[in-house]
This record gives sequence, structure tokens and C-alpha cells, in this order.
Amino acid sequence: MTGHERRLYRSQAKVLKALANESRLMIIDRLSRGECSAGELTGLVGSDQSTVSKHLAILRAHGIVEDRREGSVVIYRLLTPCVMNFFSCASQVLKEAR
Repeated sequence: MTGHERRLYRSQAKVLKALANESRLMIIDRLSRGECSAGELTGLVGSDQSTVSKHLAILRAHGIVEDRREGSVVIYRLLTPCVMNFFSCASQVLKEAR
């Protein structure tokens, strides 16, 4: 295995780790249907604002979401909709495991 391949696997594992959280999956699922404010996402997840902000920071750091400011409101959008394929794949794995 080359060093390049190893770095690629490591990078892919980091993205999968960013996805491997129930709250972050809820956020991604909601954003797959359109942009949403940070406040709305906080209400959806049911955690405090600082916890949701940490989840959003992880997703942003991995290029999964991006944000923009509209006055005092921060709006998020799904930057890489292809992560929704992960939902389909995970559902298929669960179905096959029965």
C-alpha cells in the first residue's frame, strides 16, 4: 500500500467519523431538504446551542456543510449532498443484517 493510499483511507475515515453521530445525521438530513438557521437546527436536535455549534463546526471542517450570515442569523446548507448516499447505504446494511 502506498503512502498516498494510506492518507486517502485516513482522510475517508475522518469524514466517516464526522458522520458517525446521531445529532449530526439529523442535521444533515434536515439540510438535505434546504437551508436552515442555526436556531432551527438547535431546536431540531434538542441540545443546547453550544453543543449544536460544535456539531456544525465538525461538519463544516470536513466540507459537509457551509454557512453564511444574514444579519445576526447564521444559515447553513448542505455543501456535499452526496453524503445522503451514506443514509441509503446504512439503511441497506441494516436491512441485510436482519
